[in-house]
Amino acid sequence: MAELTDFRLGSEVAGSDGALAGSLVSILVEEQGFDPRAIVVRDETSLVGRMVAGEKYFITDEVVIPISEVVSATHDRVQLAMPAADVRRQPPYLSYRFKPMTPAEVVLQEAQVLGGALGLPKADEIANKTADQIEIDGDENVMLGKTGQRLGHVRDVLFDGGELVGVVIRPDGLFKQDVVLPIRFISRADDMALFADIRQADIEKLKPYA
Repeated sequence: MAELTDFRLGSEVAGSDGALAGSLVSILVEEQGFDPRAIVVRDETSLVGRMVAGEKYFITDEVVIPISEVVSATHDRVQLAMPAADVRRQPPYLSYRFKPMTPAEVVLQEAQVLGGALGLPKADEIANKTADQIEIDGDENVMLGKTGQRLGHVRDVLFDGGELVGVVIRPDGLFKQDVVLPIRFISRADDMALFADIRQADIEKLKPYA
């Protein structure tokens, strides 16, 4: 089992050769049980995006790395088993497939261009993950049940022996410093937010994160 302790979202990711491979964008976990399956890494040296397949697809500079390739993850650094040069050869996480434009949309886009506005084509976003996986991103909302109240934003993702045990929440009015929210309080999650089923008394007992 990899030495997973603390994923700091946004931290540097290094290859087995010691070279910088990019930065950590998000963690892909199972929707049920939150078991880690992959990480998403942004290749800082690549172009922002590139066209492939006869300009039908646009892909970003974010790639998916299987969790099995993660040797260790600490507060400051994620260490991979593969060299940095191999990172950009991994499957892209997001791609965008352009939708065919109707004649009316073509006319509208031409008018926008002539008027100085950038007319962007419509596209479907495709994420390279299975339907039973969700992504946990930096600054992702952590909501208080179904109240619509926000507890804060995700800062770190904490593991113990490869098992997700909690998330570090950045204050959002309820706290004066970052606190640890144990995973047992997360009742559900999607790609937009985590939802915590927690009482006010338990909120006040959340431990600060140094």
